[in-house]
Amino acid sequence: MTHKIAVLPGDGTGPEVVAEGLKVMEAVAAKTGLKYELTHYDLGGERYLRTGEILPDGMVDELRGYDAIFLGAIGHPDVAPGILEKGLLLRLRFELDQYINLRPVKLYEGVDCPLKNKGPKDIDFVVVRENTEGLYSGAGGFQYKGTPQEVSTQVHVTTRFGAERAIRYAFDLARKRNKDKKLLLCGKTNVLTFVHDTWWRAFNEVGEADYPDIKREYAHVDATTMWFVKNPEWFDVIVVENMFGDIITDLGAMIQGGLGVAAGGNINPAGVSMFEPIGGSAPKYTGMNVVCPIAAIGAAQMMLESLGETESANRIEQGIMKALSSGKIESLSAGKMGMGTREMGDFIAKLASE
Repeated sequence: MTHKIAVLPGDGTGPEVVAEGLKVMEAVAAKTGLKYELTHYDLGGERYLRTGEILPDGMVDELRGYDAIFLGAIGHPDVAPGILEKGLLLRLRFELDQYINLRPVKLYEGVDCPLKNKGPKDIDFVVVRENTEGLYSGAGGFQYKGTPQEVSTQVHVTTRFGAERAIRYAFDLARKRNKDKKLLLCGKTNVLTFVHDTWWRAFNEVGEADYPDIKREYAHVDATTMWFVKNPEWFDVIVVENMFGDIITDLGAMIQGGLGVAAGGNINPAGVSMFEPIGGSAPKYTGMNVVCPIAAIGAAQMMLESLGETESANRIEQGIMKALSSGKIESLSAGKMGMGTREMGDFIAKLASE
Protein backbone atom coordinates (compact mmCIF):
# COMPACT_ATOMS: atom_id res chain seq x y z
CA MET A 1 0.00 0.00 0.00
CA THR A 2 0.99 3.63 -0.42
CA HIS A 3 1.20 5.55 2.86
CA LYS A 4 0.02 9.15 2.95
CA ILE A 5 2.38 11.17 5.14
CA ALA A 6 1.93 14.81 6.13
CA VAL A 7 5.25 16.63 6.61
CA LEU A 8 5.40 19.60 9.00
CA PRO A 9 9.02 20.83 8.88
CA GLY A 10 8.22 23.64 11.31
CA ASP A 11 10.67 26.12 12.77
CA GLY A 12 14.39 26.70 13.16
CA THR A 13 16.45 23.64 12.29
CA GLY A 14 13.32 21.52 11.90
CA PRO A 15 13.31 21.70 8.08
CA GLU A 16 17.00 20.73 7.95
CA VAL A 17 16.66 17.57 10.02
CA VAL A 18 13.34 16.59 8.42
CA ALA A 19 15.05 16.73 5.02
CA GLU A 20 17.61 14.18 6.23
CA GLY A 21 14.92 11.90 7.64
CA LEU A 22 13.16 11.95 4.29
CA LYS A 23 16.45 11.38 2.49
CA VAL A 24 17.06 8.19 4.45
CA MET A 25 13.47 7.03 3.88
CA GLU A 26 13.91 7.53 0.14
CA ALA A 27 17.16 5.53 0.12
CA VAL A 28 15.56 2.67 2.04
CA ALA A 29 12.45 2.70 -0.16
CA ALA A 30 14.61 1.99 -3.19
CA LYS A 31 15.65 -1.27 -1.55
CA THR A 32 12.43 -2.41 0.13
CA GLY A 33 9.72 -1.20 -2.23
CA LEU A 34 8.29 1.10 0.45
CA LYS A 35 5.66 3.35 -1.11
CA TYR A 36 4.55 6.69 0.27
CA GLU A 37 3.23 10.09 -0.74
CA LEU A 38 4.36 13.26 1.01
CA THR A 39 2.41 16.47 1.48
CA HIS A 40 4.29 19.40 3.01
CA TYR A 41 2.51 21.90 5.24
CA ASP A 42 3.67 25.41 5.98
CA LEU A 43 2.85 25.55 9.69
CA GLY A 44 4.89 27.21 12.40
CA GLY A 45 6.37 30.49 13.50
CA GLU A 46 7.08 32.00 10.09
CA ARG A 47 3.51 31.44 8.92
CA TYR A 48 2.15 32.87 12.16
CA LEU A 49 4.30 36.01 11.85
CA ARG A 50 3.33 36.39 8.20
CA THR A 51 -0.42 35.69 8.39
CA GLY A 52 -1.45 35.49 12.04
CA GLU A 53 -2.57 31.89 11.47
CA ILE A 54 -1.49 28.98 13.63
CA LEU A 55 -3.80 26.19 12.46
CA PRO A 56 -6.17 27.35 9.71
CA ASP A 57 -9.81 26.27 9.82
CA GLY A 58 -10.25 22.70 8.66
CA MET A 59 -6.55 21.84 8.94
CA VAL A 60 -6.95 19.38 11.80
CA ASP A 61 -9.62 17.47 9.90
CA GLU A 62 -7.38 17.46 6.84
CA LEU A 63 -4.47 16.03 8.83
CA ARG A 64 -6.79 13.41 10.25
CA GLY A 65 -6.92 11.89 6.78
CA TYR A 66 -3.22 10.97 6.71
CA ASP A 67 -1.58 7.74 7.79
CA ALA A 68 1.12 9.57 9.76
CA ILE A 69 2.58 13.02 10.43
CA PHE A 70 6.31 13.76 10.35
CA LEU A 71 7.12 16.86 12.42
CA GLY A 72 10.38 18.81 12.56
CA ALA A 73 10.16 21.28 15.43
CA ILE A 74 7.92 23.99 16.87
CA GLY A 75 9.31 27.16 18.43
CA HIS A 76 10.28 30.56 17.03
CA PRO A 77 12.35 33.23 18.84
CA ASP A 78 10.07 36.02 17.59
CA VAL A 79 6.87 34.38 18.86
CA ALA A 80 6.00 34.55 22.55
CA PRO A 81 6.30 31.24 24.42
CA GLY A 82 3.10 29.22 24.52
CA ILE A 83 1.45 30.57 21.37
CA LEU A 84 2.80 27.96 18.97
CA GLU A 85 3.18 25.25 21.56
CA LYS A 86 -0.46 25.47 22.64
CA GLY A 87 -1.96 26.57 19.36
CA LEU A 88 -0.21 24.03 17.18
CA LEU A 89 1.59 21.22 18.99
CA LEU A 90 -0.79 20.67 21.91
CA ARG A 91 -3.84 21.30 19.77
CA LEU A 92 -2.77 18.60 17.33
CA ARG A 93 -2.09 16.16 20.17
CA PHE A 94 -5.45 16.84 21.78
CA GLU A 95 -7.69 17.06 18.71
CA LEU A 96 -6.08 14.06 17.02
CA ASP A 97 -6.30 12.23 20.36
CA GLN A 98 -2.64 11.31 20.36
CA TYR A 99 -2.92 10.15 23.93
CA ILE A 100 0.43 8.38 24.14
CA ASN A 101 3.80 10.07 23.99
CA LEU A 102 6.21 7.23 23.28
CA ARG A 103 9.88 7.72 24.09
CA PRO A 104 12.38 4.92 23.55
CA VAL A 105 15.51 5.44 25.65
CA LYS A 106 18.20 3.32 24.03
CA LEU A 107 21.96 3.79 24.13
CA TYR A 108 23.73 2.72 20.94
CA GLU A 109 27.28 1.48 20.58
CA GLY A 110 29.63 4.33 19.76
CA VAL A 111 27.63 6.95 21.70
CA ASP A 112 29.19 8.54 24.75
CA CYS A 113 27.08 8.05 27.86
CA PRO A 114 27.51 10.48 30.78
CA LEU A 115 26.98 7.65 33.27
CA LYS A 116 30.10 5.94 34.57
CA ASN A 117 30.42 2.27 33.65
CA LYS A 118 27.08 2.14 31.82
CA GLY A 119 26.77 0.91 28.26
CA PRO A 120 24.18 -0.20 25.68
CA LYS A 121 23.28 -3.33 27.66
CA ASP A 122 22.25 -1.11 30.59
CA ILE A 123 20.12 1.51 28.82
CA ASP A 124 17.25 0.11 26.80
CA PHE A 125 13.80 1.05 28.07
CA VAL A 126 10.67 2.89 26.94
CA VAL A 127 8.67 5.64 28.62
CA VAL A 128 4.93 5.71 27.94
CA ARG A 129 3.76 9.21 28.84
CA GLU A 130 0.06 10.06 28.98
CA ASN A 131 -0.21 12.89 26.46
CA THR A 132 -3.58 14.65 26.66
CA GLU A 133 -4.41 15.24 30.34
CA GLY A 134 -2.69 16.45 33.50
CA LEU A 135 -1.41 20.01 33.80
CA TYR A 136 -1.35 20.31 30.00
CA SER A 137 -5.13 20.14 29.68
CA GLY A 138 -5.45 23.93 30.01
CA ALA A 139 -7.77 24.03 33.02
CA GLY A 140 -7.16 27.07 35.22
CA GLY A 141 -6.59 30.77 34.79
CA PHE A 142 -6.03 34.12 36.49
CA GLN A 143 -7.91 36.30 38.91
CA TYR A 144 -6.91 39.91 39.58
CA LYS A 145 -4.08 39.61 37.08
CA GLY A 146 -1.54 42.42 37.29
CA THR A 147 -2.51 43.40 40.83
CA PRO A 148 -0.86 42.57 44.17
CA GLN A 149 -3.75 40.15 44.76
CA GLU A 150 -3.07 38.16 41.59
CA VAL A 151 -4.08 34.49 41.76
CA SER A 152 -3.08 31.95 39.12
CA THR A 153 -4.19 28.32 38.95
CA GLN A 154 -3.27 25.42 36.68
CA VAL A 155 -5.40 22.38 37.37
CA HIS A 156 -4.12 18.83 37.05
CA VAL A 157 -6.90 16.95 35.26
CA THR A 158 -6.87 13.16 35.38
CA THR A 159 -9.67 10.86 34.28
CA ARG A 160 -9.87 7.16 34.96
CA PHE A 161 -10.47 6.70 31.22
CA GLY A 162 -7.32 8.60 30.30
CA ALA A 163 -5.12 6.91 32.87
CA GLU A 164 -6.42 3.43 32.07
CA ARG A 165 -5.93 3.62 28.31
CA ALA A 166 -2.33 4.78 28.79
CA ILE A 167 -1.75 1.98 31.30
CA ARG A 168 -3.19 -0.64 28.95
CA TYR A 169 -0.97 0.61 26.13
CA ALA A 170 2.05 0.29 28.41
CA PHE A 171 1.13 -3.23 29.55
CA ASP A 172 0.70 -4.28 25.93
CA LEU A 173 4.09 -2.80 25.06
CA ALA A 174 5.81 -4.61 27.94
CA ARG A 175 4.30 -7.85 26.69
CA LYS A 176 5.28 -7.12 23.07
CA ARG A 177 8.86 -6.19 23.95
CA ASN A 178 9.16 -9.46 25.85
CA LYS A 179 12.30 -8.17 27.56
CA ASP A 180 11.99 -8.12 31.35
CA LYS A 181 8.16 -8.17 31.10
CA LYS A 182 7.75 -5.60 33.82
CA LEU A 183 5.96 -2.27 33.98
CA LEU A 184 6.79 0.52 36.39
CA LEU A 185 4.25 3.18 37.34
CA CYS A 186 5.97 6.50 38.04
CA GLY A 187 4.01 8.93 40.20
CA LYS A 188 3.81 10.76 43.52
CA THR A 189 1.21 8.89 45.53
CA ASN A 190 2.40 10.26 48.86
CA VAL A 191 1.68 13.91 47.99
CA LEU A 192 -0.60 14.07 44.94
CA THR A 193 -3.01 11.77 46.70
CA PHE A 194 -6.10 12.32 44.54
CA VAL A 195 -4.58 12.26 41.05
CA HIS A 196 -2.17 9.43 41.69
CA ASP A 197 -4.68 7.36 43.60
CA THR A 198 -6.61 7.14 40.33
CA TRP A 199 -3.45 6.03 38.52
CA TRP A 200 -2.51 3.58 41.29
CA ARG A 201 -5.90 1.84 41.32
CA ALA A 202 -6.13 1.68 37.53
CA PHE A 203 -2.60 0.30 37.31
CA ASN A 204 -3.17 -2.49 39.79
CA GLU A 205 -6.74 -3.38 38.82
CA VAL A 206 -5.92 -3.61 35.11
CA GLY A 207 -2.67 -5.44 35.75
CA GLU A 208 -4.21 -8.00 38.08
CA ALA A 209 -7.20 -8.66 35.83
CA ASP A 210 -5.65 -8.68 32.36
CA TYR A 211 -1.85 -8.81 32.56
CA PRO A 212 -0.87 -11.36 35.19
CA ASP A 213 2.27 -12.18 33.18
CA ILE A 214 3.66 -8.64 33.57
CA LYS A 215 5.38 -7.75 36.83
CA ARG A 216 4.12 -4.50 38.35
CA GLU A 217 6.43 -2.02 40.07
CA TYR A 218 6.03 1.51 41.42
CA ALA A 219 8.41 4.41 42.10
CA HIS A 220 7.94 8.04 43.07
CA VAL A 221 9.08 10.42 40.33
CA ASP A 222 12.02 11.70 42.38
CA ALA A 223 13.23 8.13 42.97
CA THR A 224 12.77 7.39 39.26
CA THR A 225 15.10 10.23 38.28
CA MET A 226 17.72 8.99 40.74
CA TRP A 227 17.52 5.45 39.39
CA PHE A 228 17.72 6.65 35.79
CA VAL A 229 21.21 7.81 36.74
CA LYS A 230 22.23 5.10 39.20
CA ASN A 231 20.59 1.96 37.81
CA PRO A 232 19.08 2.50 34.33
CA GLU A 233 19.30 -1.26 33.76
CA TRP A 234 16.39 -1.71 36.18
CA PHE A 235 13.86 -0.37 33.68
CA ASP A 236 11.89 -2.02 30.89
CA VAL A 237 8.67 -0.01 30.36
CA ILE A 238 7.58 2.99 32.43
CA VAL A 239 4.10 4.52 32.41
CA VAL A 240 3.70 8.05 33.72
CA GLU A 241 1.35 11.02 33.74
CA ASN A 242 1.94 13.99 31.45
CA MET A 243 4.07 16.49 33.40
CA PHE A 244 6.32 13.97 35.11
CA GLY A 245 6.70 12.21 31.78
CA ASP A 246 7.84 15.42 30.12
CA ILE A 247 10.58 15.78 32.74
CA ILE A 248 11.88 12.23 32.96
CA THR A 249 12.03 11.75 29.19
CA ASP A 250 14.46 14.68 28.88
CA LEU A 251 16.65 13.00 31.48
CA GLY A 252 16.27 9.80 29.47
CA ALA A 253 17.52 11.64 26.38
CA MET A 254 20.66 12.69 28.21
CA ILE A 255 21.58 9.20 29.39
CA GLN A 256 21.12 7.82 25.86
CA GLY A 257 23.58 10.34 24.50
CA GLY A 258 21.69 13.61 24.15
CA LEU A 259 18.94 15.30 22.19
CA GLY A 260 20.72 14.52 18.94
CA VAL A 261 19.56 10.89 19.09
CA ALA A 262 16.25 11.24 20.95
CA ALA A 263 13.12 10.60 18.89
CA GLY A 264 9.51 10.34 20.00
CA GLY A 265 6.02 9.59 18.83
CA ASN A 266 2.65 11.10 19.67
CA ILE A 267 0.48 8.04 19.24
CA ASN A 268 -3.18 7.45 18.55
CA PRO A 269 -3.33 3.66 18.12
CA ALA A 270 -6.61 3.94 16.23
CA GLY A 271 -5.90 7.13 14.29
CA VAL A 272 -3.11 9.30 12.93
CA SER A 273 0.12 9.53 14.92
CA MET A 274 2.85 12.18 14.77
CA PHE A 275 6.60 11.54 15.02
CA GLU A 276 9.35 14.02 15.82
CA PRO A 277 12.87 14.58 17.12
CA ILE A 278 12.45 15.89 20.65
CA GLY A 279 15.32 18.40 20.66
CA GLY A 280 13.33 21.49 19.65
CA SER A 281 13.93 24.07 16.95
CA ALA A 282 17.45 25.23 18.01
CA PRO A 283 16.99 28.55 16.15
CA LYS A 284 20.57 29.76 16.74
CA TYR A 285 21.81 26.99 14.45
CA THR A 286 19.31 27.56 11.65
CA GLY A 287 20.81 27.21 8.18
CA MET A 288 24.30 26.40 9.46
CA ASN A 289 24.31 22.66 8.55
CA VAL A 290 25.67 21.78 12.01
CA VAL A 291 22.86 20.05 13.94
CA CYS A 292 22.65 16.29 14.35
CA PRO A 293 19.85 14.76 12.24
CA ILE A 294 19.87 11.32 13.90
CA ALA A 295 16.87 12.05 16.12
CA ALA A 296 14.80 13.02 13.07
CA ILE A 297 16.01 9.95 11.19
CA GLY A 298 15.04 7.88 14.25
CA ALA A 299 11.62 9.52 14.24
CA ALA A 300 11.20 8.41 10.62
CA GLN A 301 12.15 4.90 11.73
CA MET A 302 9.51 4.98 14.48
CA MET A 303 6.93 6.24 11.98
CA LEU A 304 7.60 3.39 9.54
CA GLU A 305 7.48 0.86 12.36
CA SER A 306 4.05 2.19 13.37
CA LEU A 307 2.89 1.87 9.75
CA GLY A 308 3.84 -1.80 9.69
CA GLU A 309 6.89 -1.27 7.46
CA THR A 310 9.18 -3.38 9.62
CA GLU A 311 11.86 -4.08 7.02
CA SER A 312 12.27 -0.41 6.14
CA ALA A 313 12.26 0.61 9.81
CA ASN A 314 14.88 -2.01 10.65
CA ARG A 315 17.09 -0.83 7.81
CA ILE A 316 16.97 2.74 9.12
CA GLU A 317 17.84 1.68 12.65
CA GLN A 318 20.69 -0.47 11.36
CA GLY A 319 21.94 2.49 9.35
CA ILE A 320 21.93 4.66 12.47
CA MET A 321 23.73 1.98 14.47
CA LYS A 322 26.39 1.42 11.80
CA ALA A 323 27.03 5.15 11.53
CA LEU A 324 27.37 5.60 15.29
CA SER A 325 29.76 2.66 15.64
CA SER A 326 31.84 3.62 12.59
CA GLY A 327 34.16 5.99 14.42
CA LYS A 328 33.48 8.67 11.80
CA ILE A 329 31.06 10.67 13.95
CA GLU A 330 33.14 12.64 16.44
CA SER A 331 30.27 13.97 18.55
CA LEU A 332 26.51 14.42 18.53
CA SER A 333 26.79 18.07 19.60
CA ALA A 334 26.02 20.81 17.08
CA GLY A 335 29.12 21.89 15.22
CA LYS A 336 31.30 19.14 16.66
CA MET A 337 30.12 16.12 14.68
CA GLY A 338 33.02 15.95 12.25
CA MET A 339 30.54 16.28 9.39
CA GLY A 340 27.57 18.46 8.55
CA THR A 341 23.87 17.75 8.88
CA ARG A 342 23.50 16.91 5.20
CA GLU A 343 26.66 14.84 5.12
CA MET A 344 25.51 12.77 8.08
CA GLY A 345 22.18 12.21 6.34
CA ASP A 346 24.05 11.04 3.25
CA PHE A 347 26.19 8.71 5.36
CA ILE A 348 23.24 7.07 7.12
CA ALA A 349 21.24 6.82 3.89
CA LYS A 350 24.12 4.92 2.29
CA LEU A 351 24.50 2.55 5.24
CA ALA A 352 20.73 1.94 5.52
CA SER A 353 20.45 1.02 1.86
CA GLU A 354 23.37 -1.40 1.71
